[in-house]
Amino acid sequence: MLAMNLRTPFSMPSRTRRARQLANPPRRLSAGFTLIELMVVLLIIGVLAALIVPNVLNRADDARVTAAKTDVHNLMQALKLYRLDNQRYPTAEQGLQALLTKPTAAPVPNNWKSYLDQLPKDPWGQPYVYLNPGIKGDIDVMSYGADGQSGGEGNDADIGSWQP
Repeated sequence: MLAMNLRTPFSMPSRTRRARQLANPPRRLSAGFTLIELMVVLLIIGVLAALIVPNVLNRADDARVTAAKTDVHNLMQALKLYRLDNQRYPTAEQGLQALLTKPTAAPVPNNWKSYLDQLPKDPWGQPYVYLNPGIKGDIDVMSYGADGQSGGEGNDADIGSWQP
């Protein structure tokens, strides 16, 4: 038997085939995105933004309401400490300022201490309202909400010490 040395394209030595592959890398038929693909991606991003953005914006309003409720609660606690020390709440004339500085208007408290470092403003930049006597309780501390006026609904609703 005679050995035949027939070469087929697939029987070439691996070194030569590898060299040829490195010298001529396969060409890509398309090297980018089509206009349709870009439009579909933009449509998906638009739909997601339309669903998510309104929820994020409402969270900021909820956070302001929660901050106002927390401030009102803290002011009420300070007023209760004032009452424990002085047997009465500050008068309407003395106001919440009596928690920071000793009142000079009658009745002057005998056992006054500083109850707060500073008076907070509500999340909408307005001072908290102090009523003595209160409308809903012995005293009331409240914020008029986003609109800064008594009453209202939603974000404009009053936030007061009578609320849980």
